[in-house]
Amino acid sequence: MKSLLILMLALVTTPVLAAGDAAVGQEKAAACSSCHGAEGKASVSLYPHLAGQNADYLQRALQAYKQGERSGGQAEVMKAFVSGLSEADMADLAAYYHSLKP
Repeated sequence: MKSLLILMLALVTTPVLAAGDAAVGQEKAAACSSCHGAEGKASVSLYPHLAGQNADYLQRALQAYKQGERSGGQAEVMKAFVSGLSEADMADLAAYYHSLKP
């Protein structure tokens, strides 16, 4: 009974993000490669490496850029890039970068 209660509590309190398709995300990542590198490894230190990052983190970051919740640095540039992305697009990109070796 106690484990069932813990499981139910975890399900209710944990936000659920859609699982993306890494293969589809790879196709969508072409626009990202100019800053974040073809394999998610940026060649300029101004831009973060995305390869191997946690998919939930990446998806939340993309959502935050789109909603204008991130500021500073390259936030305005990122907001412009993600403005046309759907939730599925963001999930696919997050799954793709997560699947890459850091």
